[in-house]
Amino acid sequence: MTNPLEQSIVDLAFRARLASRKTATLATDIKNRVLTEIAKSLQNPAIQDSLLAANQVDLDAGRTRNLSAALLDRLALNQSRIQGMIESLEEVAALPDPVGIVSRMWTRPNGLRVGKRTIPLGVIGIVYEARPNVTVDAFSLCFKAGNATILKGGSEALSSNRCLVGIISDVLTRHDVGDACQLVDSTDRQSVALLLKQEEHIDLIIPRGGEGLIRFVAENSRIPVIKHYKGVCHIYVAPDADIDMALNIVANAKISRPAVCNALETLLVDRQIAPRFLPAFGQLMKAKGVELRGDDETRAHIGEARPATEDDYYAEFLDLILAIRVVSGLDQAIEHIEKYGSSHTEAIVTNSYRLAQDFLDRVNSSVVLVNASTRFSDGHQLGLGAEIGISTTRLHAYGPMGLESLVTEKFIVYGDGQIRG
Repeated sequence: MTNPLEQSIVDLAFRARLASRKTATLATDIKNRVLTEIAKSLQNPAIQDSLLAANQVDLDAGRTRNLSAALLDRLALNQSRIQGMIESLEEVAALPDPVGIVSRMWTRPNGLRVGKRTIPLGVIGIVYEARPNVTVDAFSLCFKAGNATILKGGSEALSSNRCLVGIISDVLTRHDVGDACQLVDSTDRQSVALLLKQEEHIDLIIPRGGEGLIRFVAENSRIPVIKHYKGVCHIYVAPDADIDMALNIVANAKISRPAVCNALETLLVDRQIAPRFLPAFGQLMKAKGVELRGDDETRAHIGEARPATEDDYYAEFLDLILAIRVVSGLDQAIEHIEKYGSSHTEAIVTNSYRLAQDFLDRVNSSVVLVNASTRFSDGHQLGLGAEIGISTTRLHAYGPMGLESLVTEKFIVYGDGQIRG
């Protein structure tokens, strides 16, 4: 016999499937109008006050539950972050509609004209932790790509997410697509497992959060999952690197927001430049409160560094902790990345065109950068608008996922009476 929680999840998924049939055929101007109206709602001072009040409920509960400082930071909303949501909605509205694009047409010998046209994926479930801004980003991208969205945020952000989905739903209802964004409004952990069984009505699951959440989703879902388990990001400082540039890039990659998946976790320093780079780097990191863990060669140049363990090179610290290793050239740097990396983001600092191209050719993580911080591995920073997440699996998307990752293609065929013999 179906219990009430299971029945509510089944009903929610069914309503989302019905809504997806409407969103799939919405005109571009209607979709853009919905997004801009939500942005205008978020500009309303009274609505902002209600959202901040709801968020304060979550923050107070989080402190009572002894959530970490990093998690509380992800959870917190303020005027600046609300403004970021507004700008994200406006940016997505301004992006080209990815639905209905015919990529190419060709003619077969029998006269059939064959082509491919983009269509929405259908119903997308987003399972995520802590950050309320994901609620707006995920919905806006899915909706612009013609999909219906089911959101399952973490229990720590439930009040904030209820408020945000209420704001979104009010606008959607005015346009007769009220079920295009739905919230799994439950703190019962079983609700996620139940959601992952709705393969009849949900087409894709995208988890966003820690490795534990993503592994749980991947292991329990009957629905295809886009995932990245963790972001063990590397920077290789080549022998010819500009030292000031390298210091700035590495410091930004580690310090600007250490608790995000595109933050630097392991620094690889070429043996030829290590005596000139590492002492200055060690002083800079000491001043910024970063704990360094290195191999013997690193510790010869940075006395304060702790010995690095094998586990340190696999670790996603998400904190002011950095693993360092001295390597004997590009080959050893790439070997290290291939062994310990997570296919997320890698960078090289070099003045050599040959080294840069070699690194780009041989490193096949989802984002590879030359002379830039790993923190640019982000859909917004790469010009995609808001991102739905980052995939480190190569099907069906790889790297930061924007609008083009939320559609698929169908074949369209024009004939004039052909039959198959």
